[in-house]
Amino acid sequence: MLYLQKKATLCMHVIKKKTLDAYAAQYPDTAEPLRSWRKLMERQDFRDLMAVRAVWPTADFVDPYTIFNIKGNHYRLLTIIHYRYKRVYIQGFFTHAAYERWTRTQRQG
Repeated sequence: MLYLQKKATLCMHVIKKKTLDAYAAQYPDTAEPLRSWRKLMERQDFRDLMAVRAVWPTADFVDPYTIFNIKGNHYRLLTIIHYRYKRVYIQGFFTHAAYERWTRTQRQG
């Protein structure tokens, strides 16, 4: 009997999708942009930040976070990406104003 092996995919795994759904429920105008971000992320094999920026030129890195603009410049999605393990951990989601407040508190310690 001949068995065909499926080629292993090395795409990113977004953890947790339910968290993204909760953000979309809280901010309904982000439902489609967040869904698109997740689908595109899960189809990629990012090896480093430069590869991420090839797809999302506005992605920013503030150790340990990779930050994405969602819906233009209206929202920020904070993630931690483990390239070696192909995992993207959702860490936070902010409006632009809330993100500015968050960064100020981070700078203060």
